[in-house]
Amino acid sequence: MTGPPREIAPAATSERASPGKTHDFAGTPGKETAVALVSCRAAHSLDEDMPPLVAAFAAAGARAEIADWDDDTVEWGRFDLALLRSAWDYTERLPQFLAWVEQTASSTLLLNPPAVVRWNSDKHYLRDLAERGVPVVPTTFVDTGADQGAVLDAFLTHHRCAELVAKPAVGAGSRDARRHLRSARDEILAHLRPLLAAGRSMMLQPYLDGVDRDGETALVFIAGRFSHAIRKGPLLPAGAPSTAALFAPEEITPRVPGADELAVAARALKALPFGELLYARIDLIRDSARQPRVLELELAEPSLFFFHVPAAAASFVAAALERLGASAAQR
Repeated sequence: MTGPPREIAPAATSERASPGKTHDFAGTPGKETAVALVSCRAAHSLDEDMPPLVAAFAAAGARAEIADWDDDTVEWGRFDLALLRSAWDYTERLPQFLAWVEQTASSTLLLNPPAVVRWNSDKHYLRDLAERGVPVVPTTFVDTGADQGAVLDAFLTHHRCAELVAKPAVGAGSRDARRHLRSARDEILAHLRPLLAAGRSMMLQPYLDGVDRDGETALVFIAGRFSHAIRKGPLLPAGAPSTAALFAPEEITPRVPGADELAVAARALKALPFGELLYARIDLIRDSARQPRVLELELAEPSLFFFHVPAAAASFVAAALERLGASAAQR
């Protein structure tokens, strides 16, 4: 996405389907349902969702296999369903990944679907949410070709924050994200320039220091219904360089979300133009007034933290197989 930098203005459960039995949800009697859990090589030992998902699909009478999105030897058409799970290395190869998404969706049911993945893969979507009245973390985008010094100075004039976060608009796992003092102008520009020169739009956000106290709340929805939530500890230590790993180390614990957090998450879901999604994760942090704001919407390949809430994997599998059956019935 291109265009002049703009400031985002802050905006003033039910019964599950039972898991599928051993039959083909795509409509061929007697054929075992084959599900691809889409990942990447670097995530194989890191994705804690995979073991509970494989077990839950097996318990439901389906066969789940882990497959890398960029593995040219995979025949995606042999799967009845492909679930995007941990394709976390796509951010520096976005055109290639989106081409793979479109091609794979032409040969099997891909969830979440391509339109959702395209929209969610670039955090310019925060503009859309703000325009639809969803309270988001105030964000200024620094697009390629912009005068980054002028954009930064305007940001600092508008926001009196002691610290800010600079990160790519297409990014994951806190890679290339850093927390800066507002006084460290040269350091901030040195962070922005090489990434902008590489064609990557950047974003500036006030560092809301409530995250040091409260952490983030990630709310997971399955088939449009709230399932569970976790707390993430602070991810960006002051003065630390960007992580060189696939994602920054995370401190994860279960959390019961507040009523205000559930309300903001519901507003965010309602603002989406895609209808009910199989899965969604909404990450919130509290501002200086202790009000929750959307930091990110994770609709493409989020961790869903089944390791911390094991029963949720069975609910997810039931919803996925139900969606597969509904898709088959429409053909």
